[in-house]
Amino acid sequence: MASFYDRVILPRLLTCACSSSPIMRQRAKIVPRASGRVLELGIGMGLNLSYYDPEKVSSVTGVDPAPELRAAALAAPRDPRLAVEVEDGTAEALPFDDASFDSVVCTFTLCSVHTPPAALAEARRVLKPGGRLFYCEHGLAPDAGVAKWQRRIEPVWKRIAGGCHLTRPISTAIAAAGFALGPVESMYVPKTPKIAAWNEWGEATPA
Repeated sequence: MASFYDRVILPRLLTCACSSSPIMRQRAKIVPRASGRVLELGIGMGLNLSYYDPEKVSSVTGVDPAPELRAAALAAPRDPRLAVEVEDGTAEALPFDDASFDSVVCTFTLCSVHTPPAALAEARRVLKPGGRLFYCEHGLAPDAGVAKWQRRIEPVWKRIAGGCHLTRPISTAIAAAGFALGPVESMYVPKTPKIAAWNEWGEATPA
């Protein structure tokens, strides 16, 4: 059974951190690109739902292992024309057939999955031929000074932030999982602690 912290306190902390204006602006850069039948990995509180274009998206299916977050996602604001389902599941073992989705969306999720290579392999498996992975993630900074502090703080950070890692590579990990990367954009997200501010976003197709 999840602890009181995991059930009550952590979701509130995540809401504050993940719905800040700078982070929401990052979501808005990538989520509207999705089309067709969409799978969202780690849908969490459903913060992306308001950014999907119902003219391009036929449905959104989200997966998340936390019941509290799944309930929040179902209640999250979105266009009433958008068909949304939220399933119990993990990114590393998706309960869907091969080649089921046109788009997979992954935002601020790879930092906290147990095994990123497995999650990315699953994303590749469920994408249809020609499907696209859209990602926007925080991770290991390119500056040695920032990366040093990320490594120092990460053990404590993981305990208080729901298993979030600060030092995971982003685009290189996606490429290593068998995706061909499109143009990669990156920056330190403003008004965000620099240890958690390095952000990379873009799209990729199964190689």
